[in-house]
Amino acid sequence: MAEPGRSSLPLPDYDHLPIGGLESRVRSLSAEEVEELIAYERTHADRLPVTELLTARLEQLHSGAEPTSGDPSALRPEQAQGRVGSHVSPATSPQPFSPPPHGTPDQRGKPKGDRF
Repeated sequence: MAEPGRSSLPLPDYDHLPIGGLESRVRSLSAEEVEELIAYERTHADRLPVTELLTARLEQLHSGAEPTSGDPSALRPEQAQGRVGSHVSPATSPQPFSPPPHGTPDQRGKPKGDRF
């Protein structure tokens, strides 16, 4: 089997999928497509949890499991459109506080009044 290229993989952005997302998305692939991912994984990152996951899925397919419906290129939750960034605003920020009495790296602590 020839080494598959990144652009010809059955899952778009395969290299950037978290393992949890990969586990659910390989269920829609055929045995040939899973074999292609195994070959790619072994020649590139060769991550043990990923190869174990893909090998287990391939064994399921060879044992009679059928690919489930679903679109492997469907929008992933981590790509969802919407608000980006922090939910903190000036209205929800805490009030500023004084530095601790022992000081901070940029502000030395002050001695007590009766100590020299």
